[in-house]
Amino acid sequence: MSSAAEQEAVAGERATGDGRPAVVVNGARPARPVPTVPVRPGRPTPLGARFRTGPDGVAGTNFALWAGRAEGVELCLFDEHGRESRAPLTELTHGIWHGFVPGVMPGQRYGYRVHGRWDPWTGGRWNPAKLLLDPYARAVDGDFTLPPEVYGHVRDWPEQHVADTVRDDRDSAPYVPKGVVVHDDDDWADDRRPKTPWADSVIYELHVKGFTQRHPDIPPELRGTYAGLAHPAAIEHLSRLGVTAVELLPVHQFAHEDHLLRRGLRNYWGYNSIGYFAPHAAYAASGTAGQQVGEFKRMVRALHAAGIEVILDVVYNHTAEAGELGPTLSLKGIDNRGYYRLQPDARRYADYTGCGNTLHVVQPHVLRLITDSLRYWVTEMGVDGFRFDLAAALARSMHDVDMLSPFLAVIAQDPVLRRVKLIAEPWDVGSGGYQVGAFPPLWTEWNDRYRDAVRDFWRHALPDVREMGYRLSGSSDLYAWGGRRPYASVNFVTAHDGFTLRDLVSYDRKHNEANGEGNRDGTDDNRSWNCGAEGETGDPDVRALRRQQLRNLLTTLLLSTGVPMLVAGDEMGRTQRGNNNAYCQDNEIGWVDWGLRDDPEWRPLRELTSRLIALRHRHPVLRRRSFFSGRAHSADGLRDLAWFTPHGREMTEDDWYAPAATLGMYLSGRDIPGRDEQGAPVLDDSFLAVLHAGAEPVDFALPGPPWAERYEVVVDTAREEQDRAPGVVHRAGAPMTVPGRSVVLLRVLR
Repeated sequence: MSSAAEQEAVAGERATGDGRPAVVVNGARPARPVPTVPVRPGRPTPLGARFRTGPDGVAGTNFALWAGRAEGVELCLFDEHGRESRAPLTELTHGIWHGFVPGVMPGQRYGYRVHGRWDPWTGGRWNPAKLLLDPYARAVDGDFTLPPEVYGHVRDWPEQHVADTVRDDRDSAPYVPKGVVVHDDDDWADDRRPKTPWADSVIYELHVKGFTQRHPDIPPELRGTYAGLAHPAAIEHLSRLGVTAVELLPVHQFAHEDHLLRRGLRNYWGYNSIGYFAPHAAYAASGTAGQQVGEFKRMVRALHAAGIEVILDVVYNHTAEAGELGPTLSLKGIDNRGYYRLQPDARRYADYTGCGNTLHVVQPHVLRLITDSLRYWVTEMGVDGFRFDLAAALARSMHDVDMLSPFLAVIAQDPVLRRVKLIAEPWDVGSGGYQVGAFPPLWTEWNDRYRDAVRDFWRHALPDVREMGYRLSGSSDLYAWGGRRPYASVNFVTAHDGFTLRDLVSYDRKHNEANGEGNRDGTDDNRSWNCGAEGETGDPDVRALRRQQLRNLLTTLLLSTGVPMLVAGDEMGRTQRGNNNAYCQDNEIGWVDWGLRDDPEWRPLRELTSRLIALRHRHPVLRRRSFFSGRAHSADGLRDLAWFTPHGREMTEDDWYAPAATLGMYLSGRDIPGRDEQGAPVLDDSFLAVLHAGAEPVDFALPGPPWAERYEVVVDTAREEQDRAPGVVHRAGAPMTVPGRSVVLLRVLR
């Protein structure tokens, strides 16, 4: 031990399970004895802290914690001054330590100290000096700042390669947030879930804080909060757009990484969860002593009243405790080996996430933690679905991704979870982790094949149009198996991770210098095109071309078969100044700029987006529930889907393989499978969409009978103003000039 370390601590040694010494560094001990409180046996279920009335009529709280291999558990209660008292839990049932403490009321702050062997070589990282957050805490008070005291090992040990084996006995309680006892007082009797069918859904991905922080019509005290998102000004924007669901970036309680805090930054996106039952306290305007729970519920109710579903982006693949050099905040100190996947060298963590650790979902108690959390957010918090970050990591059995894994099997049979919207991010960073198209029929998936094809088409980088044809028509090559439907594909051009839509047409390269990582972070595979100038420019021609490209991308997305997903602010030209990894930009880079809403340069884009979504809602041919067959269903030879070249003839196999910049897609409204609610056949208008990525205009011969007699222009992205339909009528069989880099949507007239 170095002399500097000797001045701070006294070192001792004891034998570990395999005979190797474990170093323990003892910090200052409390100057006074910690008082104890009486505790009754209580019940092992439900897990967590549940306020109730005991059998003798005395009100109190039942506490239950799974810590299967622990040697002892102490419940720690904190008063308003931070003074601690303890209640040793002596009852142990099937690995669950439990007790009922009379007089503990809602609002009580608490945590746990868990005793066991400090033996990192075999995965044991118990350290009772560290106050641990209850994994089932439904509210959290305080913020994670990560000083050295919150690490189970000596973080600054001079020999870093063995630092994780040196136990730090300094008390972490003054430095960590506490769980809060919450009162269950809501039965949701007055709530009406929208229950929007998948095929009718339009998803809008947003960040609770980023969407509301700069909104001028939301009161300053509500900006950045759940209450701000529930405000009529926020909901009005969503309703005017016509979206049917918001997909919220993580709202589970999360912590900021140490490397960000050291650089004066914060984790903005929130993909660093530590409390799977607790709404993130920093997004609450009403308080953090349990009030955040009610505020979140009121937000859900307000969105439901507007017909908008709430989908949560959830991170069950890893936690904020990182790897062996990460902090000890909860699971690591409760039962490290029981909660995390470890390598054969049990000091190290198996990392399929790139974040230092991976939850061991095969373990029954871990699977229970996740499914209990999911059911809680549905039944008690009112949400309508989930998007699973790095879902392939959850589908791993022992090592390989397995579509018959315990996690997927449990979800499929759960009477609550199988009825809500389930979206997989169908990959992780481990071997064999890319699983697009492989998830079972209950699931939808983020379709990055769609993203890449559309980006490449509009920058004229596709060798042919085969990939584009599949993506426009619902990606049947990926999803037409096992009873899956076109809405299994969640189509997107942008997401929170990567360029905004405006930056996609403004930058060829990422510009992530503000992240403090030397511009090394973030992908280099952006498939973007800056339209002739890097970044912001005053050139009116470049600016006009960029706006036209934005119209092309949004129109393509909203005309494609599948479920479209938009990103907050893309509809009005939001920029992150070329940052394609703004995960740590909790500032104007990451927030929506509402000044763009009424900017004359960007207002037409928002109006076009609203009109396209309304068009999609009106026409079932644009949101089919079954894949196209491509076959004729009547004697006249008209098919439900047909593809045309600029010469007005149907595409041959050779055409699909030939270089091309133009594609005509005919959608028949006469041949839509299924019936409406009254049992009548579903009939709709038919449309011809012409997508032209070439720089020069092209003459496109409009197909004649049986396809159409005449065509009416509904959308023309070459036009700047899109507040109303162009209304121009063209005769079938005649050529129509399609401007360079544009989409023309025509309605069939017979």
